[in-house]
This record gives sequence, C-alpha cells and structure tokens, in this order.
Amino acid sequence: MDYIELKFKVEPLEVGRDILIAQLAEIEFESFVDLEDGFLAYIQKEFFDSELIEDLTLLKNEDFKIDYQIKHIEDQNWNQTWEENFEPINVEEQCYIRAPFHEKKLDFKYDILIDPKMSFGTGHHETTYLMVKRLLNMSLDNKKVLDMGCGTAVLAILSKLKRASYVEAIDIDEWAYNNSLENIRNNNCEGIVVKKGGADLLGDKSFDIVLANINRNILLNDMKSYAHCLNKGGDLLLSGFFKTDVDILIQEANKNKLTLTFTESKNDWTILHLMKE
Repeated sequence: MDYIELKFKVEPLEVGRDILIAQLAEIEFESFVDLEDGFLAYIQKEFFDSELIEDLTLLKNEDFKIDYQIKHIEDQNWNQTWEENFEPINVEEQCYIRAPFHEKKLDFKYDILIDPKMSFGTGHHETTYLMVKRLLNMSLDNKKVLDMGCGTAVLAILSKLKRASYVEAIDIDEWAYNNSLENIRNNNCEGIVVKKGGADLLGDKSFDIVLANINRNILLNDMKSYAHCLNKGGDLLLSGFFKTDVDILIQEANKNKLTLTFTESKNDWTILHLMKE
C-alpha cells in the first residue's frame, strides 16, 4: 500500500498546526508527525485529492503562512520513514511504549514493544498518552475490554497486562489487523482476540470497558454501538479529537445515556471518560 506524505511548514506554529491537522483528519489523513516548524501528514494514495488540500480554509487565511511539499512514499520505504521520526512514549514513568530499535527500560512497570509499520500514527502520541494514562489509573482486574479501532493494539496489550479477563481488538484496516497480531505476539499477550471490521462486528456482545481512540466522525457515528455493547455502569474512553469537538461528542454521548466523569487535554488533543447510566 503506497502513501502520500505532505510536509507542512506552519507559522504561527502551535495554533496553526492543531487546526490544520484537524482539517486534514476530516479528509482521510490518518497519521501525523510533529516537526520543529510544522508536521508531516500521511494519507493512503488512493484517498489523496490535491484539490481538497487547496480548498482547506486555513491555507486561505491571511493570518497564517503555510507551505507544503508532496512526496510519494512507496510501501517498502515506509518503515525507514517512520523509524526516522518515531519516538518512544513514556507515560507517567509507569508505561514505556517503544519500538524494537529502542532500548528496553527496566524501571517501568509496563514495557510494551510496538512495531507500528503502517498502522501507527506517530503524531497522535498525545491521544495514546492520554488513553494509556487513564488506563493506568483504572482497575482492569477481571474486566472485559474492547479496543475499538485498535491500530497497533497498544491499548489492548496494556489492558491484558493489567489483568483484564477478556480483551478484544477490532480495526477495519488490513494493516492494523496484521500489525496487531504481530504486536500481541511480541508482548506475549496471545489471549487477545483480534478481528478485522467495524462496529458492525459488535452485535449483542457486552464489555465492561470500551476504548476508542479514533477520530470525531467515527466516534459520533458509532457511539450508539459502543453504548449498546457496554455493560451498565461500564466505562467508555474516547480520544482522537480536539477540544473543539468535545461539546458535540458529549451531546451524542448523552443521547445514549452516557455521562461524562472525566476529561483531560494534552496539546489540545482530548480524552473523555464516560460511564453508562
């Protein structure tokens, strides 16, 4: 699978980068890598439309100076591109999420080995951080956990390491499905059930905890399915969106008898912890 890489230079950086990433996520861009003066954005070649880029409102805003370059990334070259940019994630000095070429840290309670390949959005480390941090503060003993839109299955793996009794990981992408299986093996968590598909796979299943680190539109579309499969009093953790999306997500959650119990943001990326009434 070939990808298109866009390298953006943004001024002013902080506000402009966040807004632009949010707009790109709406037109099928799936991973982002922060740079000192901008960021890299990746999209599957088949979904790339240069006219949609030119129509982005921020590019027409005179308050921002934005330049970008387009590069074709062939499938076999992706790992090198990713390796040059990926940094390990240290969450609260408790969980270390690293790649095979990173040195193992012995002083972390949870050391998770992830080889993300195409299924990892390295620029979304804030959302991964927020989800992992929240899980670290929850008891998962004997809980049934669903990792929806699992990507690398990092959240599913952590759930299993925290002694969840049953963990299921689902992703619609073929790369994510295969990568999840690989990462699960590498972390000796073979008990995790991995499936390829979407929310339609949930049916009448029930879970104590549902994790969904995806994007606003999918979360809004599938909120009803998440609520349906969540046990009474169960926890739904959502991330993959910005602060500006919080109100509309909470409105949809309330329609499905889900109540907000906790929220936190990191560089404007946000997590919502909801509970089923």
